Amino acid sequence: MADDRDRPEEVPPQEQKLPGSEAEMDPRPQYRAPHYQGSAKLRGKVALITGGDSGIGRSVAVLFAREGADVAITYLNEHEDASETAEAVRAEGARCLAIAGDLKDPQFCRQIVADTVHEFGGLDILVNNAAVQHSRENLQDITLEQLEETFRTNIFAQFLVTAAALEHLPEQTGAIINTTSVTAYRGSDHLMDYAATKSAIVGFTRSLASNLASKGIRVNAVAPGPIWTPLIPGSFDAERTAGHGADAPLGRPGQPEEVAPSYVFLASADASYMTGQVLHPNGGEIIGG
Repeated sequence: MADDRDRPEEVPPQEQKLPGSEAEMDPRPQYRAPHYQGSAKLRGKVALITGGDSGIGRSVAVLFAREGADVAITYLNEHEDASETAEAVRAEGARCLAIAGDLKDPQFCRQIVADTVHEFGGLDILVNNAAVQHSRENLQDITLEQLEETFRTNIFAQFLVTAAALEHLPEQTGAIINTTSVTAYRGSDHLMDYAATKSAIVGFTRSLASNLASKGIRVNAVAPGPIWTPLIPGSFDAERTAGHGADAPLGRPGQPEEVAPSYVFLASADASYMTGQVLHPNGGEIIGG
């Protein structure tokens, strides 16, 4: 069925404090993907999605559930968003575990894997999706505290969660999907530390894919463009938020449900011959790599 949904071409000025709340966004992001028909691609699988309470992570959780997977999501403190996501996953007939905590804590990174395995009996798919960003006009404005927060959240956590997950991911069928960004390829003059972590994720993805190839555990990534998620009003002032996505070739911000199918593909056997690759749902920007 063709996707003829009304996609907002612009959003009104708005801003929030990080980590941002999807419940407070106007308009609300589109995540349910009503035209997406599940076909049991992930039946019997267990997935762990960091940052799964809202935005892209929420839509991925819902579509994974529609494809038959039980889902664990992690989040910082956005309890209302996490509750809505858990309800949406359960409405698809799947089980959902929501775990609150800070991925900058190495113990929490290990604990979320242990909790997922304890709840569902195993782990088949890991989605490293959680991230933070702070807009700064000058390099000198990036404090050491901000630099450490961005790197610990965006890339250190991926190393730590993945290391814990590898004790459980099955050989030949396990899948890891990392969320990078269009900024990893073209940079960002106001998100320099964020873009640096997203570039690191590309290197991590390709290196780990090579490392795990002999075990048949596939490692890929998704590099979204300007998607309408709580990170946007949480990171930018009202004026910049209102212009989000306007410079994309498609002329609008993308919606989480337009990105989530990329994760389903990479998690499923449809991508059995893909590892070390990056998909680019970015509204038409031509990206190398």
